[in-house]
Amino acid sequence: MDMSTTELVGLVAGCLTTGSFVPQVIKTLQTKDVSGISLVMYIALCTGITLWLIYGMINQQVSIIVANGITLILALIVLYLKIRYRNQRL
Repeated sequence: MDMSTTELVGLVAGCLTTGSFVPQVIKTLQTKDVSGISLVMYIALCTGITLWLIYGMINQQVSIIVANGITLILALIVLYLKIRYRNQRL
């Protein structure tokens, strides 16, 4: 597989930005505290990530597909947890 420098930079950038969601997912799973998470923001974020994923598929850009695919899963987990625990008092 021949990977261009541009594609490699895209993959590294995608890994870093995608990885930034992991601590939020872990913290929310452990504490079930969703009081500081904005429902509207995560709905907008998931919509935007979905559009980036579609864009990557249309243009066959692996770095965009992989990064946004994983990011969407992580963001959807946080969104699910926000909805599930929004009325729970800790």
